[in-house]
Amino acid sequence: MTRTAAFLGLGAMGGPMAAHVVQRMQNQGGRAVVWNRTRARADAHAARFGGEAVDLTEAARADVIFTCLPTSAEVDEVLEAAWDGLRAGTVWVDCTSGHPEAARRQAERLAERGVAFLDAPVSGGTVGAGAGTLTVMVGGEVGALEQVRGDLAFAGRVVRVGDVGAGFAVKAINNVLLAANLWTAGEGLAALARLGVDLGAALEVINASSGRSNATENLIPRRVLTREFPATFGLGLLAKDAGIAADVVRDVRGSAPMLMQTEALIRAAATLIGPDADHTAALQLVEQMNGTVIR
Repeated sequence: MTRTAAFLGLGAMGGPMAAHVVQRMQNQGGRAVVWNRTRARADAHAARFGGEAVDLTEAARADVIFTCLPTSAEVDEVLEAAWDGLRAGTVWVDCTSGHPEAARRQAERLAERGVAFLDAPVSGGTVGAGAGTLTVMVGGEVGALEQVRGDLAFAGRVVRVGDVGAGFAVKAINNVLLAANLWTAGEGLAALARLGVDLGAALEVINASSGRSNATENLIPRRVLTREFPATFGLGLLAKDAGIAADVVRDVRGSAPMLMQTEALIRAAATLIGPDADHTAALQLVEQMNGTVIR
């Protein structure tokens, strides 16, 4: 029988990820279907890449179901809407940057229908999604992962990090570390700006030294110094991920005062700068606090 893959959620990340899944299924003689809350987006995606735009009932019949939605709350809504169409033996792969607790709850719910669940958030941004080189961090059973590993056509690297919920936990910690690196680099550069230092030259030194990070090597030079702040990964989404990381710390009764402070600062930036601004725009709040511009 023809194997079917469904991709639900065609946003900035999901759209190009789904395109890779569609291409793979076509190459393998399978079928690919796509769904989006806004039907016009699904129709446009299908017309461009060759999949089929369907409703949730049809998508639920697929052998592998991918979701890439804003939060676990939207996944809950889609799961319930698709419930009657689900079949035993399906694997649900959630690429949302979701919550570990939600992953465990959703896995238990889907098990009632004989559906396996993998939390499989991704890292690599829209560039990696377009290139099909994303890193996928997977939580769930080894057998379920091996069943769909070949379907992860958008991945350059797939790493199983533990049981259900572990993928979301790793993603959240990764992103709060991104936030911490970005914020502290911004504070340091703001101080140097007030001193009159050439920030381009300062970054050249930092990036050849022990203070370097992705924020200093890529994000700040390309987005902040240029004043472009291109909207790729929203500040509100970073704040959401930092909040999940804080929940992870609390759930294990850990001690992480710096990460907790980072979560508070990023949430404040999302409120004051705006949740739809690029995450690098968090440094605009650092600039306001220091009365200077990082350029």
